[in-house]
Amino acid sequence: MRQQYHFRTSEQGLLAWNVFRLIEAAKGLAVIDVPLSAIKELDEAFWYDLGGAKPTCRNVLEHATLIQQADLTYPILLCHQGRVMDGMHRVCKALMLGQTSIKAVQFSDYLAPDYIDVSADALPY
Repeated sequence: MRQQYHFRTSEQGLLAWNVFRLIEAAKGLAVIDVPLSAIKELDEAFWYDLGGAKPTCRNVLEHATLIQQADLTYPILLCHQGRVMDGMHRVCKALMLGQTSIKAVQFSDYLAPDYIDVSADALPY
């Protein structure tokens, strides 16, 4: 799996979580069923909200390919507030297949980011 980060903007600047660390921290958490209607990111500019990649046809196609390849056997990762930290391509695939819910694990507490106010381009990949 390629190096990935979950990003959020904040008053402190860009927050970034190493997805590999999130996956490790999620081991042992109970898997739950989450209604797709509860996934707010489905109606947000999730991949395009940081001003990096633009939603060009080529970029949308790249995401479509990742959605097709997504493996629904792995639960998505939700933060303590129920926001997606990893698994948006899986969420899209589940919706595309007509599912009404998806398997997830949810952190009960806030996890500190790995990087604060570091440009996404400056992170190690």
